[in-house]
Amino acid sequence: MTEQLSWGSAEFELGFEWGADAPVSVARLARGRRGHPVHRVPAVEVLTADQGHLPSSDRLAHTELGSRLRYVSHEAAEHGDRRTLVIRQAADGVEADLLLEVLDRAPAAVRARVEVRATDRTLVLRAVASLSLGFTADDTAPGSASSGSAAADHLAGWDRVWGTSDWLGEGRWTREALRGIDFPRLASELTAQNPRGAWTRTSDGTWSTGRHLPTGAVVSPDLALAFQIEHNGPWRWELGEDVGGGYLALSGPTDADAAWTRVLRPGQSFTTVPATVAAGADFEDALAALTDFRRAARRPHPDNAAMPVVFNDYMNTLDGDPTTAKLLPLIGAAAEVGAEIFCIDAGWYDDSGDWWPTVGEWRPSTTRFPGGLGEVVDAIRDAGMIPGLWLEPEVIGVRSPMADALPPEAFLQRHGQRLVEHHRHHLDLRHPAAVAHLDGVVDRLVSDFGIGFFKFDYNIDPGPGTDLDADSVGDGLLDHNRAHLAWIDRLLDRHPGLVVENCSSGAMRMDFAILSRLAMQSTSDQQDFTKFPPIAAAAPISLLPEQAANWAYPQPGMNDEEAAFCLVTGLLGRYYVSGHLNEMTEAQRATVAEAVAAAKTLRATVAAGRAHWPAGLPGWTDPWTALALRTDGEEHVSVWRRGGPDRTELRFPHLAGSEVAVDTVFPTGLPEWKTAWDRATGTLTVHAGDALAARTLRLTVRSSKN
Repeated sequence: MTEQLSWGSAEFELGFEWGADAPVSVARLARGRRGHPVHRVPAVEVLTADQGHLPSSDRLAHTELGSRLRYVSHEAAEHGDRRTLVIRQAADGVEADLLLEVLDRAPAAVRARVEVRATDRTLVLRAVASLSLGFTADDTAPGSASSGSAAADHLAGWDRVWGTSDWLGEGRWTREALRGIDFPRLASELTAQNPRGAWTRTSDGTWSTGRHLPTGAVVSPDLALAFQIEHNGPWRWELGEDVGGGYLALSGPTDADAAWTRVLRPGQSFTTVPATVAAGADFEDALAALTDFRRAARRPHPDNAAMPVVFNDYMNTLDGDPTTAKLLPLIGAAAEVGAEIFCIDAGWYDDSGDWWPTVGEWRPSTTRFPGGLGEVVDAIRDAGMIPGLWLEPEVIGVRSPMADALPPEAFLQRHGQRLVEHHRHHLDLRHPAAVAHLDGVVDRLVSDFGIGFFKFDYNIDPGPGTDLDADSVGDGLLDHNRAHLAWIDRLLDRHPGLVVENCSSGAMRMDFAILSRLAMQSTSDQQDFTKFPPIAAAAPISLLPEQAANWAYPQPGMNDEEAAFCLVTGLLGRYYVSGHLNEMTEAQRATVAEAVAAAKTLRATVAAGRAHWPAGLPGWTDPWTALALRTDGEEHVSVWRRGGPDRTELRFPHLAGSEVAVDTVFPTGLPEWKTAWDRATGTLTVHAGDALAARTLRLTVRSSKN
């Protein structure tokens, strides 16, 4: 007899099934009143050394232990603003709890983890998926093709959406059909076995977004699922096709990808990293549900709404060479244009002129600041801004005094040797000496200088991990990753008003585990302002718009349209300014001040807006790029032209049938772009007079649809 359980919300409900001969699986996904019976796969997959796959493969799915688990109990509960469900299964000396939660402010998203316990034998874990579920139609449902028949094309009509990153080329997204070169029709039904391959995206070190992205989606004409893995280290997600349909599996580190194994002795347990799945009618709708979840799940902080404008001296400006003489004029100019935080970036601690291998002690330079760093910090505060400093807390340069002052056990190691990557050692935050050092650094800088803002950078990836006091190198890294998050939590508990930017060689560690805690994210180190629009436009797929610090770095040598282009790049995110403002003319600084003022008026819109892409997902070389944020009754859209035709069409299908007024938010001192609104189709045609230009526009609904 098949047992059933429905749980979730009206916006996203999961229907579970199990039986005496079958593990718990997700059998139905529902949005509103519309249910979607889906291909059933075990919801919990556990790969161990003594129980592998059936059939043999390198998948997260098809584990022998996952297929043998059987339902024991379930418990649903409400805890303030969230609802939880725990489904317990057991088999072969193992208990596995599927832990699910829905937040009231994000009802169309479900967060999942799995806790595995060894009951009466030792387990050697090689992979544990945080969630596994089918997403294609159940072909055994009435009216569907029979299971495993040659006529059933489970992936027909389904697309995958996935992202690739690199230093200076962050967040490049692709949408393509699932059925194709990676998923050809194989006639697997003739073998009486499921296929063995899968299409995977992985990360194997601490740059969690340095290559592939832990966010993605699967999309059909009537259902879309967007998802994210919430981990600041290795992860894996995979799409696979079985004889009966397609599935999605989400995981943290694994043996195959990240040298992770964990030994559980009787009575011990292991909990996976969190992963969240959100449902919608289409990709943008599912991503809006994921955006709601990110806002609901992030750490409360005054900065989440305040979003003060930050000036940082690094990008295309001082480039890691700050001195009193260089900073004081910049401080005055930044205050003049309306900046509210001034961050002194890299180099402030270095007397040698080569700051890269000397980091770690974090004592102010005496040669760069003859009157002391306090003189510069006081100037920032006297100008009405909050002082900030750049810090790369997790590393110790090979030439830093701290490299010898800290015990060897305070660093990531292999076979007794400290790891070195690009002239840096990497602290192991499992060790109390490493934690005490970092606590002392931050507390001292806050106490001595009144620092209210830190830019936490992270410029190396130490690889799969450490074998010191760990079952495997991946196991050591996972515990370090979790200790890092715990350190951030304690830091913010001690300094609740402190604003911390997450930077990681641009955006090499742009995951929700970090971003659920920190205020903002530098989205790239890209110094060519013409290449920044696709990075800025795609950023809200990976993080909240209000966290996306897209550099606005106008320069004195730019013409008016080029400067405006730079300034538009940051407007629909967390405004983040740089550039030689002190060398600009009064008119140029007035343009920057206008952009800063516009950013301040847009803060509430950015903090509440849901992103969509009226010109399609941004392409790296697209001549036209657009990002829109939707709020009640209004749309704000930034549009960049980088050559190509002098006009383009922007699609707002949800506004079809409405009268819309279009006005320019910024820049207002340059020629206004010509626009034409097609009410019937919800299409806005824009015409730019210059080959390189950008505008931020506001669309206001003047009358409702007929």
